[in-house]
Amino acid sequence: MGRGDGSGRLVSPEGADDTGAGILHVDMDAFYASVEVLDDPSLRGKPLIIGAPESRSVVSSASYEARRFGVRSAMPVSQALRLCPTALVVPPRFPRYAELSAEVMALFRDITPLVEPLSIDEAFLDVRGVRRLWGSPGDVARLLRTRVREEVGLPCSVGAAATKHVAKMASTLSKPDGLLIVPEAATGRFLAGRRASDLWGVGPKATDALGARGIRTVADIIDTPAAVIDRVLGASLGLRVRQLARGIDPREVETTRVEKSVGHEETFAADIDDPVVLRVELRRLADRVGARLREHGWEAATVSIKVRFSDFGTVTRAQTLPEPTAVGQRIGAAAIELFDALERPLPIRLIGVRAEKLSASANALPALWDDDEDWRRVEGVLDGAAARFGRGSITRATLLGGQVKGPGKAGQ
Repeated sequence: MGRGDGSGRLVSPEGADDTGAGILHVDMDAFYASVEVLDDPSLRGKPLIIGAPESRSVVSSASYEARRFGVRSAMPVSQALRLCPTALVVPPRFPRYAELSAEVMALFRDITPLVEPLSIDEAFLDVRGVRRLWGSPGDVARLLRTRVREEVGLPCSVGAAATKHVAKMASTLSKPDGLLIVPEAATGRFLAGRRASDLWGVGPKATDALGARGIRTVADIIDTPAAVIDRVLGASLGLRVRQLARGIDPREVETTRVEKSVGHEETFAADIDDPVVLRVELRRLADRVGARLREHGWEAATVSIKVRFSDFGTVTRAQTLPEPTAVGQRIGAAAIELFDALERPLPIRLIGVRAEKLSASANALPALWDDDEDWRRVEGVLDGAAARFGRGSITRATLLGGQVKGPGKAGQ
């Protein structure tokens, strides 16, 4: 794939063959940084780090000028500044990013109703049915890029292909501000030259395991017996990777989807090793997760925690619940149980709680015995107070005085 700093960029020439390339992946380029440049043109061409100025905060995004020095998202700002001392640190403005994201998504839906947002700054579009309105996939991709630039003022990169997976790979290769089209007949040739790690699901550990057996490219995966791939990656991931290597990806563009998870985490201003304080923080985060679940009508079957130590080592632990829930008390109890079972050799820098395996709430069909009935009633009161007076107007007595102050990170 292309590197995050834009080197190795590939783009298609004008008039490139786009036969069968009806799935587009549109990705805004360095979105947060681009918004800051849009609103303050004096920042154009300068290395920008989007993050809180506190030394312990992390990089939310970076301009391509900063990325060429090795700056990456989720890197500590202090480390980013050592790599790029001339960078400007710009505090994030999430409401502004959300505002422009909504404009971009509305523009996409003006082209086709088949839009699947993946995050605040990227989406899949199925343009196979709009040829009579807007032209071929290549025509639509060029129209989108022009309209996003002229109507919103931001650059974007587009990949066009026959499948979602290849379209996303193509958009990454075309960054920044490019268009790469992979016609359906060229899918195999396009994939064969890519690294094995470019395939969805092949992370660092899988890459190392494959590399130890001399499997480094997509072509190597195709040439390796299926049993060997499955032995290295496991049967489920092995099957998916073997299919993706051959361009097989039956996923359609989904215009409605349930979030896969809801989470909140907190980065502390100073490392903490007091388990009592950390348990209070877990309870507070669990209440926020539960409130978001109830707000959207979801329940979670699994609770996970994330713990980052002072040396930046990070561990996660997960627990499947006896029954799906949106009750913060139940989520918090599971999170604390996971935390108490965790070996903690160092003070803790960050802690997080996440609800996973979400489904629509089943509260309309109450169980004969509901162990959480009282907590549901209490948390319903909290939700009502939050709606009227703002989040935090009423809270648990156990949390009073226990909240840790820090730069924090919004739930995702």
